Amino acid sequence: MSYVGPDFDPPQPRRPRRRPLTVALAALVPGALLGWMVYEAVGGGGGADHAASPAPAPRSSAVSSAPAPSPSGGGDDAKASAPPSARPGGSGSLKGKVVVIDPGHNQGNFRHTAEIGRPVDIGTNHKECDTTGTSTNDGYTEARFTLDVAHRLRDLLERQGATVKLTRDGDAPAWGPCVDERARIGNTARADAAISIHADGSAAGNRGFHVILPGSVHAGGADTRAIVGPSHDLGVRVAGNFLRETGEQPSNYLGGGTGLVTRTDLGGLNLSTVPKVFIECGNMRDSKDAALLTSGAWRQRAAQGISEGIVSFLRGS
Repeated sequence: MSYVGPDFDPPQPRRPRRRPLTVALAALVPGALLGWMVYEAVGGGGGADHAASPAPAPRSSAVSSAPAPSPSGGGDDAKASAPPSARPGGSGSLKGKVVVIDPGHNQGNFRHTAEIGRPVDIGTNHKECDTTGTSTNDGYTEARFTLDVAHRLRDLLERQGATVKLTRDGDAPAWGPCVDERARIGNTARADAAISIHADGSAAGNRGFHVILPGSVHAGGADTRAIVGPSHDLGVRVAGNFLRETGEQPSNYLGGGTGLVTRTDLGGLNLSTVPKVFIECGNMRDSKDAALLTSGAWRQRAAQGISEGIVSFLRGS
């Protein structure tokens, strides 16, 4: 979820810079003590937001009438499947549990910038419906990355018996969905857990992952008070397992080294009524992180780490 469009987009006027809100939570415990013991160490619930370091520059909103360029990186992508629908789980330990996976952005957004630029109400204010996302310097797009990880994560969770729904899949929808609709999909499904998958587009040298937790919001149509605690639990478990499985370190530019950031300016979190977090898996604009993000083997480990965090949360263990 970056704020810089891919290099192959024509330059356009930039939107004003944003400043995400962040809260420094307790440091993650490496190795076998991750997960529940991390949560015990930091304590439950979400804290008040604090001003974060300036966000990366805005994404490009250039209109392109041509199909989205074929990225040069990112082999081993999972094949696109049918439009979003709830896939029934098997007979594993998560039978009866519903998980909604939200692959950030959409490859078609580049051709529908007018539609994705439409403001939507996120409770605290209005923001654009969606954005194009970022890419590596070689053109491997965030939208392609997030869908690939989502497919891998879906397969892992279904093997555990969960029913899994994606907010977008394959070529459907052609753009978006808008951030409010992404939240609504999880709410309508009455998900036991929801996660939005992203990759950042910060400056080179900024490395690592971070998990974004919902802050306490009660404004307009947004009320996160009931989900702040369980979302925090979910986020800590995902962060700990992601670190262990991938070896990717917590962000060195957000979250104070904890890998955890709290925000109240994201519609996908503000409008959620089910436990939900975002994960920024790495920085696509840093060459070392990009080498990981474009590796199919690493994306499998990323999906494994996210899956284990979700499974731990749903089992309560």
